[in-house]
This record gives sequence, structure tokens and C-alpha cells, in this order.
Amino acid sequence: MIGSSSLNPDQSTSTKTFPDTCPSCGTPGMDVFYEVNQVPVHSVLLMSTREEALTYTKRDIALALCHMCGFISNIAFDPSVHEYSAKYEETQGFSGTFNAFHRGLAQNLINRHSLRGKDIIEIGCGKGEFLSMICEMGDNRGVGFDPAYISERNQSKAKDKITFITDFYSEKYTNYHADAVICKMTLEHIPDTEEFIKTVRRSMSDRFDTLVFFQIPDVTRVLKDIGFWDIYYEHCSYFSPGSLGRLFRKCGFDVLALGTEYDGQYLMIEAKPSRGTPTSPLPEENDLKSVHEDVEFFSKKIGPTLEQWRSVLNKIRREGKKAVIWGGGSKGVAFLTTLHVENEIEYAIDINPYKHGTFMAGTGQEIVGPDFLKAYQPDVVIVMNPIYCKEIQKDLDRIGVKATLMSV
Repeated sequence: MIGSSSLNPDQSTSTKTFPDTCPSCGTPGMDVFYEVNQVPVHSVLLMSTREEALTYTKRDIALALCHMCGFISNIAFDPSVHEYSAKYEETQGFSGTFNAFHRGLAQNLINRHSLRGKDIIEIGCGKGEFLSMICEMGDNRGVGFDPAYISERNQSKAKDKITFITDFYSEKYTNYHADAVICKMTLEHIPDTEEFIKTVRRSMSDRFDTLVFFQIPDVTRVLKDIGFWDIYYEHCSYFSPGSLGRLFRKCGFDVLALGTEYDGQYLMIEAKPSRGTPTSPLPEENDLKSVHEDVEFFSKKIGPTLEQWRSVLNKIRREGKKAVIWGGGSKGVAFLTTLHVENEIEYAIDINPYKHGTFMAGTGQEIVGPDFLKAYQPDVVIVMNPIYCKEIQKDLDRIGVKATLMSV
């Protein structure tokens, strides 16, 4: 075990047995370094009542490191408990900050890879926002795969050029071909990462010019920031640039580019099917030593970090102040459940109107819109993602709330 003494008092590493073969490289002997017991298996599935939220299915997290490739996995993960459906409310499209990033990303891909008048596949397209955007901006045609897609919510002018399939991408869809295959914020939900990337590669056969673009959370930032709020049940697979590059090369791709965006939160890879002669690894792929160091750092600091946050929340309560969290999604659920926050915070704020009147999985806070705060007047607003602080402060100023803004 790595750093197990730094775990929560209610966490255990001594009595559980998990499979320990790396799903990314096949090497046995992964080491658990962080466990959280009984967290909700979904963080953004809409919970219509507080009772449903409090009693929703829970499972354990056991993050383990593969020393050979640097991949990190929740080896306690059970995919059978998941429910990806129209109730899965994952979109970030109500944020101006996020939409500006999305448009810039789409334009960048279009410009650098001449994606105009082309066929685009998106695996895990969510509500279809990015695929619709890149088809609009580049006059492209698209096919999107996602069981949570809702046709009625797509108002894109390019909608008629896109086929949406409300299903998981799998081997049965490898007959769909495109000039570019995009997969954003999906690979981290997939436990059998090697088999999935091999399936994507098989779909391309000898179409060597097919562009592949994947975007996932960057685990190095999570480890360095002690970002326990970014560790939740849906995310069973965690990559650094090196472990991601190694996986793609192992599965028959040449890696063209690796990098991070969105304040270092998102890791992105561009690749093409290999013609047989491997290309040299990029400098970003040489990170195995630093990943080990980051895991050690996280293991030493996670205990004190959790205690520090508990002290902050206890101080707010002792002083009779009201606090809310801003962010009714996965980060908020992980923050609240890991710290066992219930009555200390009554409400979660979210700008997504589809979440209003629903409840946070695991801890049961009601999710309300920003305008609710005009009457509630909290003293402290804890922001679940610092990149949105300026956007949130504008909302608070607009509705006349003078609360202290505090970010994870």
C-alpha cells in the first residue's frame, strides 16, 4: 500500500481484496493509495426527492496505481450499477466560460486539421453540443453516440446533418467511419480502457488519415491539488499524459500531440492510426517518475487536506454563518460526500435549470438557481471549480449578494 496512513479514519485498506491487474497495460500488482467508502454511484443523475438522493445506490472507491504505465484505476469499480439515461444531466453548456472554451476548441480542431465538409464521429456526445458546434462551424456531417442524448434539447442549425444514436459506442458500431473521431470526457468512465481503444482502432482499419481526438481529466492536476472533489464513482480511469500516450501507442496509434487546457483541468490527445513504424514518444510522455511522486504527495497530504476542510466548515457553523456550494454536479457531490457534509450546508447552486428542484446524490442538499440567493443571503459561497469564480462573482453582484467567495 502507498501512504495508507493518510486515509480518512473511516477508510480501510486492510480488509478488502480487489483485482489488481492494470486494465490499461495488463501488468499485475496495482497498489491502492486512496479509498472512500460508500459514495453514490452517480453524481449527476437527477434525483427528484431528498429521500431518493440520500438512499441512492452507493459503492466504494479504491484508487490504485500501476507502477509499470502510470495508469490509475478505481479497482473496486462495478459498472453494472450504472444508469446512463436521459436523467443523466452532465452538460456544462449553460456557462459562458465553458462555451467560450468549447467554441475555441472546435475552431482550433477545424483550422489545424481542415475539418470542413468532413464526416465526424463523437463517442459520448452527451446532449450533442460539441458535435453540433463543430458541424455548424465547419459545415461537417456527424454521428453521435450517447444514451443520455435528448433530441428535444438540441436546437442546432446543423441538427439535420447529424445522426444521434442513443446507445453506448461498442464493437457493433465499428462499421461507422469518419474523417475524425472525437471522444470528450468519456474514457474516464470506461473500466476496460485498453479494449475500448482497441475497438476504436479496429473501426478504422487501414484508414490511416483518420484523426482521433480524446479529452479527459488530467490526473496529475488532481494529485498535485489534492483534488478529492474530482474523485467520484463514475470516474474509474485516471490518466496522466504519459499513461494516455502509452495506451494509444499500445493500441495501434501514433500520438501527434498531448497537452492540457482549461486551466490545466483537461488532458487532450491527438492521434492517427499507425502505419506500422512507431513514432518516437513525445516529451510529455516521459512522466512515469513524476506520477509516482505525485501519488506519494497526494497520499501524504490527503488526510490533512480533509481535516482542513472539516475545520473550515465547522468554523462556519460555529459562527452561525450560512454557506452554500456553487456547483450541483460531480465535484459538488464528491466534496460533500467525502467530507460527510449534510446539515452544515443546506443548498447547492447551479445555473443549469434542469437541475433546479432536484437533490445532491448522497447528501440530499436541494439544488437551486442563483436567484434563490437573493432571499437566502449566504455568508459564504464555496465554489467547486475555480475557473468559474469571475462568472459566479458577476452573478452574485447582479442579485445583490455580498458573500465571501471561497474556492476548492
